[in-house]
Amino acid sequence: MDKLVVHGGATLRGAINISGSKNASLPILAATLLTEGECIIRRVPDVSDTNYMVQILSALGSDVERSSGTVRISCADISDEAPYELVRRMRASICVMGPLLARKRRAVVSLPGGCVIGDRPVDLHLRGLEALGAKVEFEGGNIILTAPDGLRGAEIDLRGTHGPTVLGTDNVMMAATLAEGITVIESAAAEPEVLDLANFLNAMGAKIQGAGTRRIVIEGVKELKGVEHTVIPDRIEAGTFMAAAALAGEEVRLRRICREHMKAITEAIVKSGHRIDFNEAGDECVIHRNPETTGCDIVTAPYPGYPTDMQAQMTALLATTPGISVIKDTIFPQRFMHCSELKRMGADIKVDGGTAIVRGVAQLSAAPVMASDLRASAALVLAALKAKGSTEISRLYHIDRGYEHIDEKLLMLGANVERVKDR
Repeated sequence: MDKLVVHGGATLRGAINISGSKNASLPILAATLLTEGECIIRRVPDVSDTNYMVQILSALGSDVERSSGTVRISCADISDEAPYELVRRMRASICVMGPLLARKRRAVVSLPGGCVIGDRPVDLHLRGLEALGAKVEFEGGNIILTAPDGLRGAEIDLRGTHGPTVLGTDNVMMAATLAEGITVIESAAAEPEVLDLANFLNAMGAKIQGAGTRRIVIEGVKELKGVEHTVIPDRIEAGTFMAAAALAGEEVRLRRICREHMKAITEAIVKSGHRIDFNEAGDECVIHRNPETTGCDIVTAPYPGYPTDMQAQMTALLATTPGISVIKDTIFPQRFMHCSELKRMGADIKVDGGTAIVRGVAQLSAAPVMASDLRASAALVLAALKAKGSTEISRLYHIDRGYEHIDEKLLMLGANVERVKDR
């Protein structure tokens, strides 16, 4: 396994391009199962999660070619059973369930794996698909969905305990595109990644209205066609590099972003004292680090609120920001495993339930630390950029799930990092 060694103290300068969104790419890749036609998806990030999804599509019988961020997929003759060995590696693989059920009228998918950051059940997915007429059974660790007579439109409420479900909305929306009649999803996730999927499906010939709001209406069609599509920028990667620039940068420029998607993240970083200037088109920004900063309070919430996927990175930024900051995660209250590792580096953090109280310290110091999930690993990298000494971050496979060549991008900005084999 690889580990990342970060030699702290370097000043980040220069410009990088932000990759396509991992969380948009995964359901869009899965949605190609809905058509026999060839689909071409551009700006698919080269991360392990998208690699697993491509492997799952290949294992299902799809013809897949991948080169330089472009994936060509033809799903003319596919199976309805997703293999356990691949599905267990990534929770997002559950989003093949909806398109397989709609296209083949049967889907067999293992209960998925992925990051361990609290309870993330698939019951909302299944409730939505049952409402469309699917029969749900469990056998040998598999979910077996059948709809021999096809799916039928229905009114479905996807409200969950901690807010709307993004992948659940994706799954039901994909299945509903080929269902007979009209489907209405209430309490739908409004994230930009859901809208990007809807735009892809509409280009294929689906009839979806309201994506990006809490109410989505889908009129079923008989078939969908192959199309070309470019994935939206990854707002979480952009936010991570914004935080890195605020921690250790000097006028860092980020290209290929979307200002509209970044509002809550930008607001939090500005609230802590830094300045972010966007160009007129909103697809580039420059982060100006301010040495005179102050603590701030953050509460995660479904989009357009502050994203849980940026909670750990903001915790790392606030660890060396003067004053007291209070960070509450309402989406995944158990998502504070990075805090114990940050404390090993000298951070002053107290976690109480779903809330972290951060007292900014003047300096962090290097220590061997271990990544526990995707975003926690990013937080450790950010903290290490500012720490005194060389920090070794183990279990780097977590960060490779969602950040495309993060070490290379940091090197481009002048960071002193190296990827080494962990003995």
